[in-house]
Parts: sequence; C-alpha cells; structure tokens
Amino acid sequence: TRSLSITSVGHSTFEKAQGEKVTLPCTFVLSEEDEGPLDIEWVLIPADNQKKEQIIIMYAVDRIYNHYYAAMTGRMQFTNPDPRSGDGSLDILNLKSADTGTYQCKVKKAPGVQSQKIQLTVLVKPARTKCSIEGSQEIGKDVILKCASQEGSPLLSYDWRRVSGTQELPATSMLNKNTGELLLKNASQDYSGTYNCVASNRVGTDECSVELNVTPPINTAGIIAGAIIGTLLGLSVLAFLVFCCCKKHREKKYEKEVHHDIREDVPPPKSRSSTARSYIGSNRSSLGSMSPSNMEGYTKTPYSQVPSEDFERTPGQNPTFAPSKVAAPNLSRMGAVPVMIPAQSKDGSIV
Repeated sequence: TRSLSITSVGHSTFEKAQGEKVTLPCTFVLSEEDEGPLDIEWVLIPADNQKKEQIIIMYAVDRIYNHYYAAMTGRMQFTNPDPRSGDGSLDILNLKSADTGTYQCKVKKAPGVQSQKIQLTVLVKPARTKCSIEGSQEIGKDVILKCASQEGSPLLSYDWRRVSGTQELPATSMLNKNTGELLLKNASQDYSGTYNCVASNRVGTDECSVELNVTPPINTAGIIAGAIIGTLLGLSVLAFLVFCCCKKHREKKYEKEVHHDIREDVPPPKSRSSTARSYIGSNRSSLGSMSPSNMEGYTKTPYSQVPSEDFERTPGQNPTFAPSKVAAPNLSRMGAVPVMIPAQSKDGSIV
C-alpha cells in the first residue's frame, strides 16, 4: 500500500549568517490509506548522543505548540499557518551561533511515519577587525603589518592591498592569509603609504586600514648622550641642594649649642651683703693668725671701720657701738683652735 512521503529532498545542509533568517523545508504528501490524526514535530538532535532530542515546535490535533524550547521562543514558526496543506517547513528568525545543529522533521499519520534531517550552520561575519604595525619603521628594517578580527567564524581569510601610490604590494612582501600578517623585508621610503586589510569568511567581510611611514634611522647616540648629560646635571643640582640643607641645619644646631653654653657658664651675681661678710671673715682669720708683735698695726684701725652691711647706711644712721665684753664660745667642744682677739682699753693700750 502507498503511505505518506516527504518530498523536500536534496536540501540537507544550510549555512547562514548570524542575524539572518532560514527556512528548513519539510513538505509531504499524504496517502488515502492514512486515516489517523496528523502530527508534525521538529526536534533538535544534540551533538552528544547521550542527550535526548529536544522538541522545539509541534502541530497536533489541529493546534500548534511552540513553547517547548525557550531558546527559540518568539523566533520560530511554521512557514504555512495550516500544515495540513502538506507544508510543515520551519522558519527560524534572527539566527544565533547557538542555533547551529541538526534538525529533524517528523510527519506522522497512521499508519504512515516519515522523517528528514537537516544540518544548520550559523556563521558569524568578521567584525571589529583591527590593523597594527609591528617593528621599527626605519629604512632597512623589517616591518610586519598585522590584521585580526575580534569576531568571525572560521575559516577566516585575510588579504592585504595597498590603496596609495602604486597600489601594489612591495616586491619583497610576504603574506600569510591565515594569520593576516604581511611581512615587508628591508623597508624603504617607497614602502610608505596606506595599506588596507580585508577579513572574510563564507558569510561576510570586514576591513581595516593602517598608515606606514618609513623614516631614516634615529641618531640614538645623540639621544643617549643628551640623556646622560641631563641626568648628571640633575644629580649635581640635587647634591647641591642637599649640601645647602645640611649646612643650614648644622649652623642652626651650632647657634643653639653656643647659646646654651653661654647661659650655663655665667655665674650668678654676688650681693653686697655677702661680700661684706666675706671681708669681715677674712680679716678675723688674719687677726687670729698674727702674733702679738704684729698687732700694733691693727690697733690703729677700729673694728667699726671694717666693711659690713652698715656701709650702705648714711653717716647719720650708723650706730655707735660701746665696748662690751663678749663671752667667747667654747671652741674646744666644737673642735676648733681658740684665737686671741685683741681689744683696746680706755687708755689706748691693747688688752
């Protein structure tokens, strides 16, 4: 007996760019012997065989169910709103790289069952391509022009071209299409100009440009000599400043020490009263040590003329001392030697 069959054959592989739309075909023809209800399922077959198939959309009992696969919610639909017409194709909108995989269409109407697998590859166009220069841009040096895309599905291919001057690459240039490097050996000033890089894959292209300026070698010896001289001058100035600071610090320290020494060495001034007492004491000591033969000279000077605290008084204020007998202290108890002190009698003789 004849049963249903899928007619969309020969389209088993699709390659699309990210952000585009794809239609996965699944058309079929029913048989008169198929009397059961019509069921259409689209499933995603994981790359890992240990994982189960994931239903993404289904038509059953005259209804469409599209809530099984959250990753594609709002981005998938049947191409024909009424799949009973024999068209169960699937539209996927705004493709993402994660949509890459194997999709299977299953059509069931008892007793017939048919299926078809389709491989979908979502490619990312080259994007954010950047150009750069590696090496010294001096005459006679080797220069490398680099080109790389931050986004893009493999296999990416790079191509360089010159957009100024002769618009031809130098004869000594070497291009690596896989890495995007353009080697310019033994560069000369004729190599100067604008270079353009084109990155491409099966779904798109992206470009970037760079300006090459080959110049004569720099006088490195002069630069080094200038740097050394400048460094030495800077060190000299720094040493001079340090010397001045240290000298100033030492001068301040010396002034403080001298000022401190002067204040410590100056003795306190003596009062007149202490001077008078010292004078009286020294004269008494001298009288005690003299012999009787030498006392005549001292009899002429009465004790009232010895300097004392009374010298500060005016002549009218000086009191007149009357001769009196003074009891001598017991010097033997004090451990001192007795001293003979002369006294003058009324008739002038020494007693």
